[in-house]
This record gives sequence, structure tokens and C-alpha cells, in this order.
Amino acid sequence: MADFGSPAANAAAPSAWVTRFAALAAPGCAVLDVAAGTGRHTRWFLDAGHPVTAVDRDVSSLADLNGHIDAAIFAADLEAGRWPSGISEQQFGCVVVTNYLHRPLLPWIVAAVAPHGVLLYETFAQGNERFGHPRNPEFLLRPGELLEAVRGELTVVAYEHGEIERDSGPAVVQRIAAVRGPARPLP
Repeated sequence: MADFGSPAANAAAPSAWVTRFAALAAPGCAVLDVAAGTGRHTRWFLDAGHPVTAVDRDVSSLADLNGHIDAAIFAADLEAGRWPSGISEQQFGCVVVTNYLHRPLLPWIVAAVAPHGVLLYETFAQGNERFGHPRNPEFLLRPGELLEAVRGELTVVAYEHGEIERDSGPAVVQRIAAVRGPARPLP
């Protein structure tokens, strides 16, 4: 297995939530990393043998992946209303979103999950304002908001909302693992 993590040695480790539920995704399926940031999940899925499409406003941390046969890197302002051509109508076997919330995108994110695909979403929630950033309610999920976003579209495999301890200190997060189709156990 190739090691695509080396250039980003200072990047954070992938989310334990994402790595825990990634096995719900079919081996080798296409992955979409929304708001990819430093590429911690892009690199982790590439290492696991998945082709990955990574989208973020600033893709400079992903420059070392340019030209990689299994990595498609798109610079795009996700909140400007225009998705990069070539991905706006695609569906993916796994859609990953962490530490990012722009509510108008939630329907598109859910629609981007292919049949039998998985959504792995984890971000800050109400209550986090007492620990630090983000504090703005526009960037904090309301209780049950991810459940509402997938209702009638995806089957929830796991959901949590609450306080966790991170390397940077406590935070309040909401996270979901949901599949398009019937629920299935982790392999």
C-alpha cells in the first residue's frame, strides 16, 4: 500500500468516526471528501485503495496529490453556489464531511451518496460554544439535524450527539453514518 500521508506529516489523523465506519463503503468505491482541508481523509482513503475526489476552497495542502491517478482535486468555494463541473451530478460510494457545515449543501451531500453508498458526517454541534470555536450558531448543528437531513433518503447505521474529548480539548459534535439502502452490519 502506498503512503500518501508523508507530505502532510503534520496533518491531523483521520477522524476515528470516519475510520470506524469506513468499512461500510464497498472496497475500492469512489470517495468524495467535502471540505477536504489538509486531506487527512483523502490520504487515508487513497491509502486504503479508493479513488478520491477532494473539494475545498484552498487545496494547497493537497498539491502533492496533483497528478495522482486516483486523486481528483478541485478548488471550489463550496458556499458560492457553483460546484466544480464533473462532480455536481456524480454519486459516490462514500461521502465524507468533517468539521464543516453549510446547511444549503446538506441536500446535495445526501444526494451525492450512491445506491449502497455511505455518508460519514461529523461536525460541531450546539453546546460547543462553551468550549471554543466555532461559536456561531450558523456553524453548529442543532440536535437531530443530521437525522433530519437524511430522513427518507438514507438508513442510519449510527448517530451520536454529545461532548467528546479531543487532542485540542473538549468539543460538542454530532455525527452520523448512514447508507443508501438497507442497514448492514460492519464487515
